[in-house]
Amino acid sequence: MMTSQDALALKERILNGYQITENEALELVRIEDKEVLYQLADDIRRHFLRNDFEMCSIINARSGKCSEDCKWCSQSAHHNTNVEVYPLISSPVAVAMAHNNARQGVAKFSLVTSGRTLSQADVDKSCGIYNDIRKEVDIHLCASMGLLTKAQLQQLAEAGVEHYHCNLETAPSFFPTLCTTHTVEEKMQTIRWAKEAGLGICSGGIIGMGETQEQRVEFALTLREIGAQSIPINILNPIEGTKLAGKTQKLTEEEILTTFAIFRVVNPTAKIRFAAGRQEIAHIMDKALRCGMSAALVGDLLTTLGSSVAEDVKMLEGNGYNIVRS
Repeated sequence: MMTSQDALALKERILNGYQITENEALELVRIEDKEVLYQLADDIRRHFLRNDFEMCSIINARSGKCSEDCKWCSQSAHHNTNVEVYPLISSPVAVAMAHNNARQGVAKFSLVTSGRTLSQADVDKSCGIYNDIRKEVDIHLCASMGLLTKAQLQQLAEAGVEHYHCNLETAPSFFPTLCTTHTVEEKMQTIRWAKEAGLGICSGGIIGMGETQEQRVEFALTLREIGAQSIPINILNPIEGTKLAGKTQKLTEEEILTTFAIFRVVNPTAKIRFAAGRQEIAHIMDKALRCGMSAALVGDLLTTLGSSVAEDVKMLEGNGYNIVRS
């Protein structure tokens, strides 16, 4: 069993570039005094990222009727939900939203589209939208468009996209129980192609879908292996009509905070990012911020509402964070 002294010694090694092993990560997860783990994560975050905090925002740029059978997703055509359905949005709508986010101090802005992938026509249209945003708005550009080809990812990079988002969603050992229409390897191939196109990688997923704490450690280690620079952590909101509705047990506060902390310890320099499900931890947000988190997805999310950007800025600055835009 790892002691607080062991954790302190491990911290010094991590600050000097050491990558912890799976066994060490599992020992940390099981440490009796969880405050030791939380403090370890916060110390690592402050060492590598100071008190800098980055906000990003997304727009649901194409909604609904997805062919994939991901059990958690309200946009899957396999589920009976009330999600809005519409094709790729127009450039003026995207430019206006990018302007609005930039004015509020948001660093990154992403188009997110439903579906396994995009047609070449929609990739072309998306690149036109990104070119329009780049001409008018001072904001970093990201994309989340499914399993694109290497050529299409290169096309996005040439249109000014800097980061590509492709969630692994959960541990590779658990993913096949949640989705049968595509594989983790297909996601990893997309990520490899995105890196070859010069794009930074944003990849995370959802906790609370029935995975074990050991699988959350596996997930954190896999994200380290693929070189994820930004890791959004969503807390499952089991939407009525999806296959996970009524089928999962709500995570405890300790499970959530432990997951945040271990993701930081395993990925010391990544931007560990709050994403969907923040309403589940609103009452312990100050504590969550001290578990290694350094970024957040702000504003409205894909099919659920987030908090306002102004509320987030007030909360973050009140906790001593500096909002950064680079």
